[in-house]
Amino acid sequence: MAPSARRPLVSGNWKMHHDHIEALHTIRDLGLRCKPEDVAHVDVSVHPPFTDLRTAQTLIEAERIPVALGAQHCNDHDRGAYTGEVSPQMLARLGVRYVLVGHSERRQLFAMSDEAVAATLRAVLRHEMTPICCVGETAEERAAGHTDARLAAQLTAALDGLDAVQISSLVIAYEPIWAIGTGNAATAVDAEDACLFVRQTIGELAGAEAAASVRVQYGGSVTAENAGSFLAEPDVDGLLVGGASLDAGSFLDIVRASRPVQRTRG
Repeated sequence: MAPSARRPLVSGNWKMHHDHIEALHTIRDLGLRCKPEDVAHVDVSVHPPFTDLRTAQTLIEAERIPVALGAQHCNDHDRGAYTGEVSPQMLARLGVRYVLVGHSERRQLFAMSDEAVAATLRAVLRHEMTPICCVGETAEERAAGHTDARLAAQLTAALDGLDAVQISSLVIAYEPIWAIGTGNAATAVDAEDACLFVRQTIGELAGAEAAASVRVQYGGSVTAENAGSFLAEPDVDGLLVGGASLDAGSFLDIVRASRPVQRTRG
């Protein structure tokens, strides 16, 4: 078959790192290092903490840095008495294009339920931003052979009621919880198997066209050294990068690993 036409997306999730001054330096450094050929065949997003978003937006727009602004989370309401929360409407007004939804740390540390993930995903879509919907299994679930069941349950809950056009526009991030921040990255074969299963599940939920169009990222201890092996797999359409995205040079090395490759399945 022909190579996949899906354009890779490499996203840097800064988590709770970098204040707005550090964010300014990191994004400026990224802009100075980045050449047109580095992003000719790949989309790039950076997801700073909420307090950095205005600084990042201003710099990206003023200096025309070829990265999209992303956020790490939002509430599913546009406004209201939700102390400490940030609304999707606020993010959209700041030029945010991608929002992480249901990251494993939100699910595990902040008890974000499948129902909350679904509601947040719809709120992001409502404001014409792209959700990066995160799914993944724990070490215990993997050891018990429940990876596929867990991924299917998360996807079904998150996407229930969406039409094929909406689903085809999403990004799904497979992030095995046992590999996040542990240095114990999944192998390229592990990532391909899970991303292929995600695509097959979407095919069952929304049809072959949506399955062929949706972008599926891998996330979990991604480095410049292993990025290329993941991206060579036919169903891995990008990377969700954690710690390695905090340094502009390391992150750009990962972006450069997203050069076009020949893929056998589309």
